[in-house]
Amino acid sequence: MPFIFILGLAGFASALSLRSADPLLPVLALDLDITLREAALLASAYTLPYAIMQLVLGPVGDAIGKTRLIRISLTVLTVALALSALAPSYGTVLAARALAGGFAGGIIPASMALIGDRVAYAERQFSISRFLVAVISGQLAGSAISGVLAEVAGWRAVFGVSAVVAGAALVMATVFLKGETTRGELSLSGSIARYRTVLENPRSLLVFATVLGEGVLIFGVFPFVAPMLVPHGASGAMEAGIAISCFAVGGIFYSMVVRRLVGSLGQWGMMRIGGLVAGLAYVSVALPLHWTVIAGIFVVAGFGFYMLHNTMQTQATELAPSARGSALALFASCFFLGQGLGPILAGPISHSLGFGTLFILAGVLTMALGAGAAWLIRSR
Repeated sequence: MPFIFILGLAGFASALSLRSADPLLPVLALDLDITLREAALLASAYTLPYAIMQLVLGPVGDAIGKTRLIRISLTVLTVALALSALAPSYGTVLAARALAGGFAGGIIPASMALIGDRVAYAERQFSISRFLVAVISGQLAGSAISGVLAEVAGWRAVFGVSAVVAGAALVMATVFLKGETTRGELSLSGSIARYRTVLENPRSLLVFATVLGEGVLIFGVFPFVAPMLVPHGASGAMEAGIAISCFAVGGIFYSMVVRRLVGSLGQWGMMRIGGLVAGLAYVSVALPLHWTVIAGIFVVAGFGFYMLHNTMQTQATELAPSARGSALALFASCFFLGQGLGPILAGPISHSLGFGTLFILAGVLTMALGAGAAWLIRSR
């Protein structure tokens, strides 16, 4: 089977398990008898281990082979998602989500590093964008299906379906994904040497700081979409799932025109305009609009975000070609560290100033992030 297709299945499963929890927070809070702020920690329980485990999984992928790492990660992800569906209490759901997040981190970054190994730089952004279609589709399905399924069958069914999808991806990767013929040394000193190679590039810290900011500003507010939509006429998880899935639709639209955008704007123009578009969309959320209109605005936000993010992914694949798995692991670690910190930082802001102010602040800072990152990284 096509190389990108198999990686896409694995990426789909990982993204599905990530985004499926976002619309469920009010349902989880009610069913588990916890506060909404405690429920929001379930998002951080997935993303923070995802970020931290990158520091381990990146060098492991460089050493044992990225395809083997993808298979191992899919195995643990499948088991952890099944445990999430069966967990009897808030604490056990939290632990199962942490396990799932930790090993989901071995899928998407390793897949992009594998693309970097096998695809020439001139075509790499387009190959990564095709892989992103599968990842974005997983995000879309995770948001849309989980909201509807939770209304019909409950939140446990959502995690159960995610486990089945991850198991199917594991079977396909085991049967069809061919491994590398050469491997490196798996040791602490070897891992440190690979990270040192990555960080010696003067652009590395700028790239990692930018993607950290993306995680905090763009995805860190996702757990608050459901309560944010209530004053706009929404009633529950289903509407939040639709709105978040519209963000993914924007990413699919982006993948259809990426070649034309790169040709007309260049990478630096994509970063500046992408940050501007995503930021303005988030600012618009604070207007007195019906939730269906806000869902349409999320399409625009997703389009702008992927203009910025896909460019950063391509930059990351060239930071250290000899340690590409470690470079992409640091990239993903920073991205998901931002996503884990985002809800923690956004909770007090939304509580004190309201959800509208939260999204305005995130939008303004996103515009500044895109313009500032383009100027700083280009100057390097």
